[in-house]
Amino acid sequence: MSSEEPLLELRGVQKSFGAVEVLRGVDLTVRTGRVTALVGDNGAGKSTLIKGVAGIYPFDEGECRFEGSVVHVKSPRDSNALGIEVVYQDLALCDNLDVVHNMFLGRELTKNSMVDEDTMEGRARETLDGLSVRTLQSVRTRVASLSGGQRQTVAIARAVLWNSKLVILDEPTAALGVAQTEQVLRLVRRLADNGLGVIIISHNLNDVFQVADDIAVLYLGEMVAQIEASSTTRDRIVTAITTGELNAGDAA
Repeated sequence: MSSEEPLLELRGVQKSFGAVEVLRGVDLTVRTGRVTALVGDNGAGKSTLIKGVAGIYPFDEGECRFEGSVVHVKSPRDSNALGIEVVYQDLALCDNLDVVHNMFLGRELTKNSMVDEDTMEGRARETLDGLSVRTLQSVRTRVASLSGGQRQTVAIARAVLWNSKLVILDEPTAALGVAQTEQVLRLVRRLADNGLGVIIISHNLNDVFQVADDIAVLYLGEMVAQIEASSTTRDRIVTAITTGELNAGDAA
């Protein structure tokens, strides 16, 4: 993949459930080292779009390119094999397990037919250190005792543990306080600064403008525009979300 080539490129993707068209010819470009915010009102198609990329709801039509090559993502296994990881809003963490076991949940390392606790702990520490995470006192802390921001941190660290190239975050700051939101947004920014491609779904435009390089607006299953965050304003994005129209000069 050349430095100019997009990490992920969707062209004309469509998805229907029965007679309902949820995605209608959607284009999306995501580049390494950049945060792309996917915004839109409820029912715009945001969740369906990322679940298509994740292989949960394979697209009916359209083209998906990853690192310059056409790919066919038909299952989460296909998506993971490409280096795509998704952190969903429910986080899918087990409260009764510690940080290490949550990070390796379902992908435990073994040695001589036994769970390799030492290697798992070492890799968990390395991953958290690589993200400059300083908010966790111990990787052996049970997740049940962590704050909302710390839980989100564990889920994000789990996503990057597997040499991922694209991390998709679904409402990562939902239900978090101000300090925890800042903590998570710094971590999101760090992912991109470390060379990953990042897609963040958020209804909070303050968060979007704080962390995103690019903003992609979905309206009733169609991509209104994808533009650089620095080239537009909050009011224009609100207009695009609510009317499906973007002021002249804003469109990608």
